[in-house]
Amino acid sequence: MDFMARATSMVGGTMVLLRRMGAPGTQAMGGDPSIPDAKKQGIMTLKMPTAKGWSDGQVPKTASGLKVNAFASELQHPRWIEVLPNGDVLIAEALQEAGPPNSMFERAMQATMRRARALGKSANRITLWRDADGDGVAEERHVFLENQRQPFGMALVDGTFYVGNTDGIVAFDYEEGATSLKGPGRKLVDFKPGGHWTRSLIVSPDRTKLYAGVGSDSNIGDNGMEAEEGRACIWEYDIATDKARVFAGGLRNPVGTAFEPTTDKLWTVVNERDGLGDETPPDYLTSVEDGGFYGWPYCYWGKIVDDRVPQDKAKVDSAIKPDYALGGHTASLGLCWVPAGTLPGFPDGMAIGQHGSWNRSTLSGYKLIFVPFQNGKPSGPPRDILSGFLSEDEKTSYGRPVGVKVGPDGKSLLMADDVGDVVWRVTGA
Repeated sequence: MDFMARATSMVGGTMVLLRRMGAPGTQAMGGDPSIPDAKKQGIMTLKMPTAKGWSDGQVPKTASGLKVNAFASELQHPRWIEVLPNGDVLIAEALQEAGPPNSMFERAMQATMRRARALGKSANRITLWRDADGDGVAEERHVFLENQRQPFGMALVDGTFYVGNTDGIVAFDYEEGATSLKGPGRKLVDFKPGGHWTRSLIVSPDRTKLYAGVGSDSNIGDNGMEAEEGRACIWEYDIATDKARVFAGGLRNPVGTAFEPTTDKLWTVVNERDGLGDETPPDYLTSVEDGGFYGWPYCYWGKIVDDRVPQDKAKVDSAIKPDYALGGHTASLGLCWVPAGTLPGFPDGMAIGQHGSWNRSTLSGYKLIFVPFQNGKPSGPPRDILSGFLSEDEKTSYGRPVGVKVGPDGKSLLMADDVGDVVWRVTGA
């Protein structure tokens, strides 16, 4: 794709320079994607629809054979979901908060993100929703935990409830059926806040370890690699020994994580770097090896070098190519394993909440998709589960998909929508 003429646009009253790219052809998706050559952008493309939310009676579009309803509404930027063993549903409500802009571009980007409801004052709480009558709509809401620091990931192990705050993992005592937690909690692991702020959590299949996704501070190590220490990686926390370590690195922003049950391998979805084109490089879904290195910031999709970055040949030589491309800048965040039969017509596979792009000329993502699996690996093209979050002219977003979980009944999916301020429930029609 060749650069087109530089264009200007008004964003929140600020004049922003855009480098327009030619419209992409086929998205870079699947196990063997076609990835265009990098085209370095002097000024990154900045394009994000205005957040509108859903009108009364308006809902996302479903794949054939499915239906959707609002499980929980009137939230404040819901991002992540955890389903407790007793069927209670926990929703983390948090938002990126702005620091002082360091350039005209950062100022414009912040104005754009506010217009898209992606930046503002964070609720910093977890709410509990209970569907006691089992009709698929929660009728009880409780403030489960508040005054956290951008809470995101959640996990429950043997009477201890863990929260992934942006600055670390905190533990609380939990009794079954509790509708709120008390006390300050116990800090177990420290993370550097700022930059990519989300901290997902997942429990290992043997219930002995937690894994936390920690994104990079910057796009390509812009503030130096010392600022990236302990970032762009997945951490492992051993519950019995209270020890934490970096499990795998070179993952620019690993958000959702899931275990594939036939192999017990950890998988993640990763948001790749910006400034090289609409489809370059693609975000991806990959299995994660203990000690593995996945390229950031030196290279992408295996050993394709990013020559904007001072190079480390040994790191490039060790880089592991991801398993499955998800398209450029789709902002694939949510991830969960979906057993066959959860939704009619869907086999084993992974559901992925694609939050949607802000940094390409033709928008991408803004869907809940499904990737089928066989023998522990992706086995075919992705399928839409939910769509219709973006207007046809790409100027308005009604919603943006984030976290996804199998519902308490095992026959539904729950998906957080942080623009619609709703958690959607998808079932068979």
